[in-house]
Amino acid sequence: QVQLVESGGGLVQAGGSLRLSCAASGRTPSNYGMGWFRQAPGKEREFVASINWIDSSTYYTKSVEGRFTISRDNAKNTVYLQMNSLKPEDTAVYYCARGRSSYSSTYASEYAYWGQGTQVTVSS
Repeated sequence: QVQLVESGGGLVQAGGSLRLSCAASGRTPSNYGMGWFRQAPGKEREFVASINWIDSSTYYTKSVEGRFTISRDNAKNTVYLQMNSLKPEDTAVYYCARGRSSYSSTYASEYAYWGQGTQVTVSS
């Protein structure tokens, strides 16, 4: 069984920064694609960013390009999401997820394991 635990969320003013972490434990080799998704109140869960294991390629939704950076430390089984220049519209619960292969995806259905989520609130 794989467990994913997110941390690093909180309340920040617009323009500020946060770094989210996602630590994997259990029977979890690190050679899987990883992703971050978010869900705002009343909205569907949406893709934010992902990173392949096989070549470390990264992918972002357009609204966060240039502001967010996804990275991974395979030795620590941890994935990070550095969020800069935060906007009120970034307010959501952020979830990390582990993919089904060494490639990542923008589709939630391609992820087998999910964390419990961490709240990010950006005030204006």
